[in-house]
Amino acid sequence: MSASQRPSLQYRAPLWLPGGQAQTIWPALFSRRIEGPAPRFRRERWHTPDGDFIDVDWLDEGQAAPGAPLLVLFHGLEGSSQSHYAQAFACVARERGWAFALPHFRGCSGELNLAPRAYHSGDHEEIGWMLGRFKAAHDGDLIAAGVSLGGNALLRWAEEAGDTASDIARAVSSICSPVDLAACGRAIGRGFNRLVYTRMFLRSMVPKALKKLDQHPGLFDGERLREVRDLYEFDNLFTAPLHGYRDTEDYWARASAKPHLHRIRIPALVLNARNDPFVPADSLPTQGEVDNDRVRLWQPPHGGHVGFPAGWPPGQVMGIPQQVCAWLAQAL
Repeated sequence: MSASQRPSLQYRAPLWLPGGQAQTIWPALFSRRIEGPAPRFRRERWHTPDGDFIDVDWLDEGQAAPGAPLLVLFHGLEGSSQSHYAQAFACVARERGWAFALPHFRGCSGELNLAPRAYHSGDHEEIGWMLGRFKAAHDGDLIAAGVSLGGNALLRWAEEAGDTASDIARAVSSICSPVDLAACGRAIGRGFNRLVYTRMFLRSMVPKALKKLDQHPGLFDGERLREVRDLYEFDNLFTAPLHGYRDTEDYWARASAKPHLHRIRIPALVLNARNDPFVPADSLPTQGEVDNDRVRLWQPPHGGHVGFPAGWPPGQVMGIPQQVCAWLAQAL
C-alpha cells in the first residue's frame, strides 16, 4: 500500500488554546502526556565504533509479546526519554503491546559523552548504526519515528539508505521536523522565538559544549562560544566544524531532509503543523516537490511545535502519537 492510500489523519486544535506559540508551550508544560501509570524504563549502554557510548531507554513493562513490533523513537534537540512526547509515545506503544526504545543522542542521557563530537540534525550515519543494532537485537518488525531534530535525521537515514532501508525498518515517521534547516534556523533566531526558545536551548547547549572543551582542549574557541546569542553562531562554532561541515550554511544545506524526500523507498509520514513557530509553513515540502508516493505529507493548520493538544483544559497530547502509530502499523 502506498503512503497516499493509507488511512486518513485528522487533528483539530481546541478552541481554548489558540495560536502556535500557546500550542507549543502549554502542552510541553501542563497537558497530560500519559494514560495509566507512568512508563518505566530500563537503561542499556551501547558502546559506539569510535570508542564512545549512547544510552538506550527501553520500555520496561513486561507486556510486549515475543515477536511484537519494536517502535524506536528519536528525540528532539536536548530531549530525552523524559520529554513529554517520549512519554506519550511510550504509553501508546504499551497500549498496543509493542516494544519501545528511545536511544539518547550523544550527551543527552544525563552524562557527557566521551568523543570530540555531539549530535546534529543530519546524523544519518549514527541513526543507521543505532537502527542496525536494534534490528539485530529484536526478533520482530521494526518501525521508527523521530521528533523535531530526530525526525530530520531519521528521514536523512531513509533517504541515504534508499532500497536497503527496508532491510531494517518497515516504515518511518517524522513529527514537526525542520526539514529545511535554513528556513527554520532563521525563524528560531527572530523575535519571540529568539527571546524564549533560543535562550532555552543555549542555556543547556553552551555549558555542555564547554564541558566538551574541558575534555578536549583546543577543540574550538571557548571565549567566542560563551558569547553566542543564537543557534546560527552556535552551529558555526560548534556543531558544523565538529561534525564535518564547513560552516552553518553548509551544515544547514547538507543536513536538511527536504531536498531528498524523493529518494525514500519505505513508507514515510512527514507531519508538520502549519503554525509551528520553528518551522515556517512556506518552507514545508509540497507533494509535487516530493514526487514520491511512499511519502505522506500531513500538514494540519494547527498544533504548534510538538504540541497538538486535545480535549478540555489542561488537555492531553496522546492523540497524535496514537495516530502516528496507527499509520506506522499499516506497514506491519
